Parts: sequence; C-alpha cells; structure tokens
Amino acid sequence: MAHSLADTDPTVEARMPAEPAPHAAARYAIEARNLRKVYKASGNQPAKEALKGIDLAIPRGSIFALLGPNGAGKSTFINILAGLVIKTSGSASIWGFDIDVNPRQARASIGVVPQELNIDPFFTPAEVLEMQAGLYGVPKRERRTMEILKAMGLDDKADAYARTLSGGMRRRLLVAKAMVHNPPVLILDEPTAGVDIELRRQLWDYVKGLHARGTTIVLTTHYLEEAEALCDTIAIIDKGEVVCCEPKDQLLSRISDKRLIVRMARPLAALPAALAGLKAELRPDGALTVQYNPAETGAMDILRSLSDAGLEIRDISTEESDLEDVFMQLTSTK
Repeated sequence: MAHSLADTDPTVEARMPAEPAPHAAARYAIEARNLRKVYKASGNQPAKEALKGIDLAIPRGSIFALLGPNGAGKSTFINILAGLVIKTSGSASIWGFDIDVNPRQARASIGVVPQELNIDPFFTPAEVLEMQAGLYGVPKRERRTMEILKAMGLDDKADAYARTLSGGMRRRLLVAKAMVHNPPVLILDEPTAGVDIELRRQLWDYVKGLHARGTTIVLTTHYLEEAEALCDTIAIIDKGEVVCCEPKDQLLSRISDKRLIVRMARPLAALPAALAGLKAELRPDGALTVQYNPAETGAMDILRSLSDAGLEIRDISTEESDLEDVFMQLTSTK
C-alpha cells in the first residue's frame, strides 16, 4: 500500500501515458482569477454567492492545503474545476488549460477524489478502474489497472464487488479511480474522513510517493494537524473569500503569541487581580493559562506579577501557536 507505482514495477514510468503537456505560459498547476459562483434563488432558498471573486494560484509540484469551515466554498471551487458546477464569472485554468477554452485538456489534467463514497456497489474494483480509463480514452494497452490496485493495497480485492469493501478500502479505490489517466494534479477532498489511523497513514504514504514523482496534490481536510504535517502551502477560505494564502511557515509565523501555563502549589479558585490586564484564563484543574506576545510582555514579567501577589508557583510550561490557532483567528473574525 505504501509503495508508489514505480516501486511495484520498475518499468511503469516508461509505460505510463504521457501527462498533458502544460501550456507554454503555465506557471501554476491551478490558477483562478476573480472566480465567482452565485446560486440562484430556488423555492424558499434565497440566492447565495458561494464564491466572491476569489484569486488563487497553486504552485506546480506543491502539496497545497485548502482549508475552511463547512460552507466556506471549498467544494464549489473543486466542483468548478472538475466541470460539475458552472462558474458565474471569472476564469480558472488547470495545468495551463482554461476550463472554458480547453475543457478536455483541463479535465484530463486533474483527478478528483470526492468526499462522498460514490462507487457503484455492483462493480468490482478492476471494473471500476477499467470503466474510468475508458471514459478518459486511455488505450487498453496503456491501462494500469492491476498496478494501481496493487499500489493501493487492493489487488487481492480486484474481483470482489465494491459493496463488500470496507470504508477504508472504498476510500482507497476512489484514489485509484482518480489516477487511471495519470493526471499531473490530484485533488483530495477530505480523503481521510472516517478512515482509521492506520489506513490514514498508509494513504498518506502513497500520496507522498505520488508527490515525490511530481504530482501536484491539493488537499482539503478538517484534520488541521494533517495539513500542518504534510503541506508546504496553505490557503484558508471563508464565506466565499480567500482570507490568506501563504507558505506554511510564513502563515504560522503570523501569530507570535505564546501560552504560558502556570500551576500553583495550591489550585486557584479565581483569577488573581494582578493579571487583570492580561489574556488569562483559569483552567478547570486550577492552573492558569496566560496568552502573551513576547515582543510586548515577557514571561518573567508574568511570573513576577504572580510572585508579587503572594502566589507560590509549582510548575510552568509554554505552548507555541499552531495551525489551529491561525485558522480560528482568521475565520472567527469574518
């Protein structure tokens, strides 16, 4: 499961169908300019602007995270790229191909792993991949059905009905289905939702292998630690707008606050008056959490205030900001 296709057969790369050649002016794997989508009013539902003129440029060869709360517009954006939703205005291109001017080349350049497990239960995995390859016009001599299934750890289930597969196996089959035409860009929409820890680790091993071979990966996930561990660039979308798009390290550095956790010799029943001007909270266990910016307030200043208040400190520890802090700050203020 953790092996790449090239690992399973050293001649795979020589036999793989060539990926679409990028447009000469292509600088990005995916590029959107002033992309808007307005869903018309229907029945009792008012019109909704799902995308409000977003600009997004996803570098070729990156592992790119697209994050945002439910209803932020992530799925609408993905479905426009996949040709499932018609945009209202603006432009979008995949691998240098405009989705309106060159729709066939654009769709051939992308593979989408949807969030829903939409697999016909009466087809076997081998049949699913063969049918998908046929839809993309992959000649039979160039199809890699068993190689892909083996790489996904599904070769022993090639002839089993999809309805007999576990949820994790179905999720892997969706990834296999998206790869039959060897797209240079792979979009994973919540791929590990409902998958246990071991299967999640195996899936990411495979995704890392694809990335190492040059595939651009676009990931949406609710597991922020997953995005933080895997992705090099992160965009956060909220209420149809891109609120930030930066390299991961740069994004994390935007929040310089730290948390100081202080445990007293005797648990506190209330916040000390000495901390009235700071972002301090009393924890259920009687410890204190103080959020502070080192450029404005030093940890020693906080400890000195506690000592001056006559409090005996038993233990202290600090915590750095992580992606969840960034995410909450950027989406809670919109």
